[in-house]
Formats: sequence, structure tokens, C-alpha cells
Amino acid sequence: MKPFETPDASSLMPHASPPHASYPSLEPVPDELVTERLTLRPYRPEDAPQVIEAILESRAELDAWFTWHARYATVEDALDLCLRRRADFMKREDLTYAMFERESGRFLGALGLHRPNWEARVFEVGYFQRTSAVGNGYMTEAVKAVTAMALDTLRANRVELWCDVTNRRSAAVAERAGFTLEGRLRNHDLDTAGEPCDEFVFSIIPDR
Repeated sequence: MKPFETPDASSLMPHASPPHASYPSLEPVPDELVTERLTLRPYRPEDAPQVIEAILESRAELDAWFTWHARYATVEDALDLCLRRRADFMKREDLTYAMFERESGRFLGALGLHRPNWEARVFEVGYFQRTSAVGNGYMTEAVKAVTAMALDTLRANRVELWCDVTNRRSAAVAERAGFTLEGRLRNHDLDTAGEPCDEFVFSIIPDR
């Protein structure tokens, strides 16, 4: 078995029924996705030094859209993040993939399927990319891979992508990845200053 590979439920319970929404931990989520330039996999403890380096490097850009990164300042902080996200992945509560450049092994950011609704088969794509990796098409490549996995492997009925209407980079990723803009929701969330902000909602559904 590869490191952090989830055992096939059938190997543990020969007569078990197929995975069901009642048991998300049995869902057959791939532990690794490989694209032309990227390797996507769950976080590991040894990723912590690269993760904190990326967060600290990207604070100015992250500050414009998020608040989650503010609590991370040390390698220990990043290790806690890696361990919690790894546990969430195993429990299928949040499917976050760390994103690495295949050739160099450099950590480029992370993305995943968040707030999964296993019964309805609806997932939300979210992502973060380190500042020095922006502008190379990495995130579009990664979002396409994760979305394809959701539709093909997880039998998703809908994959959503939300972003602030002023976040043009994020909206451009959605468009390049083949998502359809469904609308603009007014005062749908609060921005980092605590003020109401409009959001775009994009989605993609299967051809079946």
C-alpha cells in the first residue's frame, strides 16, 4: 500500500455494499492526481516548511481576499494545518490537495473540494496559490483535474466555484476551467473588512 493510501473497502469487508453517503469515509477518493506539470496529493507532515514559506510569501495577496492565513506564522502552525487537513481528507470532510510542481517538487499552493454534500453529490472548489507561482496556468490545470475527478470518480451532480466579483484572477480560473457563470449574488458575503460584498457563482455539471 502506498503511503496514506486509503484501503479499498472491499478488501476489508468482502461482502460490503458499495460506498454510500452514510459512510463518506468509504468514498473512493484518489490519493494522488497527476497532470502534465503537477502532482496533487493530500498534505503530509513534512510539507510544513514549504507551506509556511508559501503563506508568508503570499500574505499581501491573500490579505485582499481571505482571513484564514492570518493565524499561520511558524512551521509548527503549518504542521498543524497539514495534520488537520490530512485528517479531514481521510474522513472525507474536506478534500484538500497540496499542489506541487512535478519536475522540482516545489509547493505551489493548494486546492480542493470543500463542504462536500455526499448525498446530493455537490462540491465546492476552492484554492490558494503562492504569489511567485501566479501567471503560469498552474491553478487552471489543477482545477480542471480536480473537477474532472469529482465528475468522473465521485459522480458529482454539481461542482461550484464562488468568488468575490472583484477577484478577477479567480473568476478567470473558473472561466478557463470550463465553469459556467450562473449569476451575481448581491451582498452574499462579507469581505475582509467586514463589509457586504457581491459574489459570482460558477458551476459545472455532468453531461449525463
